[in-house]
Amino acid sequence: MARRDLLKSFVTTGALQLMTTRHTTAQPNTGTMPKVRALVFDVFGTVVDWRGSIAREGAAWGKSKDLQIDWAHFADRWRAGYGPAMDKVRKREIPWTRLDDLHRMLLDQLFVEFNITGLSEEEKDHWNKVWHRLEPWPDSIAGLTLLKKRYIIAPLSNGNIALMTDMARNSGLPWDVILGAELVRHYKPDKEVYLSAPYFLGLKSSEVMMCAAHSGDLKAAREHGLRTAFIHRPNEYGDLLAADAAKPGDFDIVSSDMLDLAVQMGK
Repeated sequence: MARRDLLKSFVTTGALQLMTTRHTTAQPNTGTMPKVRALVFDVFGTVVDWRGSIAREGAAWGKSKDLQIDWAHFADRWRAGYGPAMDKVRKREIPWTRLDDLHRMLLDQLFVEFNITGLSEEEKDHWNKVWHRLEPWPDSIAGLTLLKKRYIIAPLSNGNIALMTDMARNSGLPWDVILGAELVRHYKPDKEVYLSAPYFLGLKSSEVMMCAAHSGDLKAAREHGLRTAFIHRPNEYGDLLAADAAKPGDFDIVSSDMLDLAVQMGK
C-alpha cells in the first residue's frame, strides 16, 4: 500500500474512531484544574511573530532586488488569504493541500498584485519558505523551556510538519513532538485536529491544554474537552487590527506572555 493510502486509511478509520472514544466533555473551571500533562500551542502569532518576521526579511530581500514595497502590508495580504484558502480544503472545494502549498498559491497571486517579476523558481520557493524561518516572540523560547520541565510541549498548528520542523530548528523551539493539522488532514477549527492531540499523546482530553493568542482557537478546543490557556500578543497585527484579549475567568489560564504562563503553570 502506498504511503499516502496508508496514511489516509489510518486517519479516516482507526485513528479518528479512537480519538472520538478518548474525547471527554469539557469541565467547568471551578478553580481546581484537572491534572494537565501536556501543553499544545497555536504557533503563528502565539509562539512566533509572523508579521514582523516577514516584514523584516522582506525589507532585506527587497533591498537586494530593488523592490519598493510595504512589506508589513505584504505580510498582511498574505495572511489574509490563509483562512479562505483553508476553507476551500475544509469545504472540499480542493483536495487536502499542505499549508506550504496553500501559501505558495497565495504567494503567486501576491507577486502579480505587487508587480514582482523576474524571479526564478528557486527564489520563489525560498521566499515561500519564509514561513519556515519565522522568529519567536522574545519570551517564547524561555517560557517554553520552563514549561518543558514539567509538561510535554508540542505545536498544534495548521502548519505542515516540514514547516514546523524547520521553524523549530531555525529558532530553537524546544518541542517534544510535532503535532497538528497534517497528521489528520483537517484544519482548525475542525474537531479532528483538537482530538488528535490527546490521541497521539495517549492522554485524556482534560489532560491536554491548548495554548493560544486567539480566542476562537481556544473556544473550539474547549468544546472538545481540552483545557485552555490564553497568551496575550498585543502586537501580532501591528496597527492593522486589535489583538485578541481575555480577562481572568474567560479561560482556565489567562497570561500576559509565555513566561507568565510558565509561572501560572508552576514552571
